[in-house]
Amino acid sequence: MPGHYLRAAANAIAAFNRDDGWAIASHVALSGVIALFPFLIFCASLAAYLDLGQFADTVIHLVFDIWPAAAAKPLAEEIRVVLTVPRGDVLTFGALVSLFFASSGVEAVRLGLNRAYKARETRPYALVRLQGLAFVLVAAAASATIAFLLVFAPLAFDLAHRLAPQLADRLARFDSWRLGISAAVLIAALLASHRWLPAGRRRLGEIAPGILATLAAWWAASQGFALYLKGFANYVGTYAGLAGIMAALVFVYLMACIFLLGGEFNAALMASRNGAAAARGG
Repeated sequence: MPGHYLRAAANAIAAFNRDDGWAIASHVALSGVIALFPFLIFCASLAAYLDLGQFADTVIHLVFDIWPAAAAKPLAEEIRVVLTVPRGDVLTFGALVSLFFASSGVEAVRLGLNRAYKARETRPYALVRLQGLAFVLVAAAASATIAFLLVFAPLAFDLAHRLAPQLADRLARFDSWRLGISAAVLIAALLASHRWLPAGRRRLGEIAPGILATLAAWWAASQGFALYLKGFANYVGTYAGLAGIMAALVFVYLMACIFLLGGEFNAALMASRNGAAAARGG
C-alpha cells in the first residue's frame, strides 16, 4: 500500500509539470493575494453592518496564525489598515464591486483544480461565476460568524470559570483556540474547493488523500520556510523595502504549488484505481 501512494505521488509530480503547474500556481498565488483585499473590504463592510468591533484582530489571527511570522507580518500590517478604515453599509456599491473582484481568486483556484483533475469545464460561465460569488459570500459570512462568537468567547470563559472553578485548569488549555479555529477553517476550505469548484463529481473518499497530503505538506513547508527565512534568506539585501512583501508572495506561491499537487495526487490515485478496475473487468 505505501508503494501505491508513492507511485501516485511520483505520477502527480510528473503531471504537475506537464500541466504547467508552476505557472498556474503563480496565477493562483497572485490572484489570491490580489483578491484578498477586496474580500476583506467586503468583510469589513459586513462587520460594520453587524457592529463587530474586534473584527480586524479576529481576521488577522484567523488567517495568519498558521503562517511563518516573517511572511505574515507585512500582509497582516496592511490588512489591519484596510480593516480599520470605517466602512459603510454592506450593500453599498463599493462593497459589491469588492465582492465581484474577490471572486477572481476563486476562479484561479477553479482553473488550477480543473487542470489537476483533467476536468473540462462545461458549465455555463454565468453559473460558475455565481458559484464563485457564493463561495466569497459564504466565506465572508463564516468570518463574521467566527468574529461574533469570538467576541463573546472571553465572556463565556469568564462566566464558566466563576460558575465552575474546578474547570479552571481545563479552560486554561484553550489558550490556542485561535490556532484550532484556523485549522478547522482551512480544512473546510480545502474540502469545499476540491468537492465543488472543479468540473465533474468526486466523492469525499476520492479527495480526502490529497487534502490530507496537502495539510501535511503545508505544515512541513511552513516550518521549513520559517527556518529558511531565519537562517539563509537575505530578502532585505535583494528586495530592500519590498522584502516583507516578497517573502509573503514566495510563501503563498509555495502553498499554491502544494495545493495543486494535492489535486494531482487525487487524480493519480483515481486513475490508478480506474486502471486496476478496468484490468479486473477485462
